[in-house]
Amino acid sequence: MEEAHIHWADVVARAVEGQQVIATGITPSGNIHVGNMREVVTGDAIFRAIRDAEKTARLIYIADTYDPLRTVYPFLPAAYKKYVGMPLSEIPDPFGCCSSYAEHYLKPFSESLGELDIALEVYRADRMYKEGLYTKATKIALEQHNLIADIIESVSKRKLPAGWSPYNPLCERCRRISAAQIIEHVPARTAVRYRCDCGAEGVADYSRGQGKLAWRVDWPARWKILGVTIEPFGKDHAVAGGSYDTGQRISREVYGYTPPVPVPYGHIHLKGRGKMSSSKGVTISIQEMLESAPADVLRYMIIKTKPEKLIDFDPGLGLLTLVDEFDRGEGRAFELSRISEQGCNVPFRHMVTAVQIAHNCDELVEVLRRSGYETTDTTALKRRAQNVRNWLDRFAPPFVKFEVQRTLPVQVKTLTAGQRKVLEKLAKALETDSMDAEWLHNEVYNISEQVGIHSKEAFKAIYISLLAKTSGPRAGWFLTTLDPEFVTARFREAAGDVR
Repeated sequence: MEEAHIHWADVVARAVEGQQVIATGITPSGNIHVGNMREVVTGDAIFRAIRDAEKTARLIYIADTYDPLRTVYPFLPAAYKKYVGMPLSEIPDPFGCCSSYAEHYLKPFSESLGELDIALEVYRADRMYKEGLYTKATKIALEQHNLIADIIESVSKRKLPAGWSPYNPLCERCRRISAAQIIEHVPARTAVRYRCDCGAEGVADYSRGQGKLAWRVDWPARWKILGVTIEPFGKDHAVAGGSYDTGQRISREVYGYTPPVPVPYGHIHLKGRGKMSSSKGVTISIQEMLESAPADVLRYMIIKTKPEKLIDFDPGLGLLTLVDEFDRGEGRAFELSRISEQGCNVPFRHMVTAVQIAHNCDELVEVLRRSGYETTDTTALKRRAQNVRNWLDRFAPPFVKFEVQRTLPVQVKTLTAGQRKVLEKLAKALETDSMDAEWLHNEVYNISEQVGIHSKEAFKAIYISLLAKTSGPRAGWFLTTLDPEFVTARFREAAGDVR
């Protein structure tokens, strides 16, 4: 592989030696969407590249389940105002189907990982704290709070508020994890005394997870706890004076640990709507997208793009182009994205046409057979067909959708004499046994020239007579998916219609 064309994941793999731990994670405060998928897929691409380089690695995921609920998001009932400030793992599921708020949003994400062929070790932050994994790191942070404060102020160029502490105790009365100030650290009891905004005073034992470290301290602490050596994260954390800059110094100066290799990535924007955000309602859930497109194509969208570049995702026509590109099966990005060698041999674009013609599975198989596709693997065909149907329902622009008319459309009354002559000649051309899609498509141009009308008008005549629309799928390929006897009869009927 030439150095100029080496894939970005292989660059990372080449730069490291020894056992690697690649960390990914997110706060499950709402639907985990396609934008969130970038971090995990980026981590998995690095994991696969390291494995391909015959080196060893682990891929882990930290769910920040102990983060507080920041606000009453638009998708929450107003009654959830009383839970603002409480850890996500301690709040009831708004929909009553899971053990907690955090688990409600983690569950579909976990299911999506299987479909994306990503196998990783999942850590839940609330359990890590409650099981004592953070005890030593918390004790060090409390003992070194002045040094940590100096680092944060020096690097971020901002003044911390009076009484700031690297540790946020969980108030026993109001159950908020972001409203108390520490009065005293009692290291012999692995505890702190606190006074909360609600008026309560109490003692929080950090060896039992009765609180958590502030984000800028929690992050470098977990690097050492979990032995993290590589971590992808959003570019907003990588800005000068940001959380990665403070994390590097806290990691080295407080915890004596070499910070992980950073892999900052750009956000995924939803075309025409901006950055994906659960709180703003600008999202497409991972599960919704997996129901509408092949999983390895979604992996490919991320893996083919250098992490630092923004991805402007178009789930409409842009997705068709993406699937076409992936189906060509070329390059290292394809290798790192591919989930199974047993894919579907029918192009996504063609399936878009086929499923709108067929009314059931048997008809679909017949439509595809007429188009020259192998139809023995019905499982793969059904999976792609269902992806396409979901895409048509949710994301396809209106002009892509069509319905073959069972009877002659009234719009044929608008056809000119030249257009009718084209249809008459096309009906005769359809009688040949050697016809294929490309030949037929070119034949439309040939007949248009013979008749003396512009090819654009010829294609309009085809679509009007079959779809009652002036446009449709690429004509030659579209016509070969239909029953030739039906098409021949329809063209002759349209050609002979008298105004």
